[in-house]
Amino acid sequence: MKKHHLILASSTIFTLLFYNESVGLNLAVFGLSLSGLICYFFRSRFIDNSNWVLMISTILSCSAFAWYGDFASFLALVFSLIFLQFKTQDPKLKIIQSIPVVFINQFSSIVRIFQFSQWLPKRRTDNVLVKKLIAFFLIPTLFIIAFYTIYSFGSEHFSGLFTNYTLDLDLFEVVLIGSLGFYISFTFWNYWVPQFFYDINSKLDNDFNEASRKVQKQTFEFLELDFERKSGEITMLLLNCLLLVFIATYNYEQFFQENETVTLSSAIHERVNAVIFSIVMAVGVMLFYFKNGFNFDAKAKKLKLLSQIWIILNGLLILSTIIKNSEYVSIFGLTYKRLGVYAFLILAIIGLFFTFLKIYKQKTNAYLINHMVWYFYGTILLCSFVNWGNMVTVYNISVNKGVDSEFLISLNFNEVSCMEYFSLKPDETEKLNYIKQNVKNKKNISFLSKALYYESLKVE
Repeated sequence: MKKHHLILASSTIFTLLFYNESVGLNLAVFGLSLSGLICYFFRSRFIDNSNWVLMISTILSCSAFAWYGDFASFLALVFSLIFLQFKTQDPKLKIIQSIPVVFINQFSSIVRIFQFSQWLPKRRTDNVLVKKLIAFFLIPTLFIIAFYTIYSFGSEHFSGLFTNYTLDLDLFEVVLIGSLGFYISFTFWNYWVPQFFYDINSKLDNDFNEASRKVQKQTFEFLELDFERKSGEITMLLLNCLLLVFIATYNYEQFFQENETVTLSSAIHERVNAVIFSIVMAVGVMLFYFKNGFNFDAKAKKLKLLSQIWIILNGLLILSTIIKNSEYVSIFGLTYKRLGVYAFLILAIIGLFFTFLKIYKQKTNAYLINHMVWYFYGTILLCSFVNWGNMVTVYNISVNKGVDSEFLISLNFNEVSCMEYFSLKPDETEKLNYIKQNVKNKKNISFLSKALYYESLKVE
């Protein structure tokens, strides 16, 4: 099946699914349709297990969106489709490049759609084709029109078979949805990869090439390698000392200094923000010093040791932040933001671990980036599968923390737990009725616009 066939087929599916509908189950069906087309028509390219893993992940993310229809599952669906298409069509390019390529194609597709010679097949018009059009289409059509006109004069009922009906179709919406579907399908199946991305692909390998291993270049022309190495050692030694002092003061303020309940929240947020910037800068410093030559410099053992110590100290800083965030949760209960802090800190630990491996195994900076892309994608997938709103609700109710009625209602997909909780509180009847009505409204929308989660709920 040619690309223009895939584009037209996908556009038709999109139009049928989204005409007179809002985003819901239809997006999941469209995602499954795209992944099915990839799997069937490009099955010969599924020689790598990672392709099958991505295929399964795409199906699961589409299922998650069909169930919840929230932003997390939407991101998981989009990233899954992009990675699956990119890994199937351009397996040699690094997956990190798919993000800028998709961004560029959002704009370039608007122009490339009108470059018909680049995506429509070139057909040679000859006498045989003209004869076929005349014999198989034009002549039969003329006879049908002529005899229909004659028969219409002889029978009103015959004429009414083709005229006494109206087509309930919003032509403007069909054109609008069809155009959007065509644009999305064109961008998905006929995306353009600038030559620049192929040129830099080798620079995104996990390992250095032989030339890079042998040739050591200084970062600054005016600073020789010996001075740069010594500068790195002094810098890392001072940073280690500074980080030790920060860890000491940070933990004192967190675990030994008393804070008023009113200011505790803002204080913890400030400290978490400080840790976030510290980790980002820590990884940045590692990437700066070990981008090339010092990975293989026999004289850089002291610099490597100091760097590894600094990574470990940053890990201890993250560990203390996780402990304090857990204490914060025990006092005030769970929220989406506090769960997000856990997610970031876990990703930070993974990032530091691969930074440590990068230095220890003498890998490129791209080694860290390539691995973190997959872990970030895995985090999005996990977020799309788990009902975090219900988890927060159940935990807070069980520990009697953060059970403000307005807060509980603001959470997503926790209707069952909320109805059970509010049914035991006579003064919360209004909130209970609001939740029930909201569920009924969700159930009453058209099927393709539904989130299947609400179909599983029973409301009296």
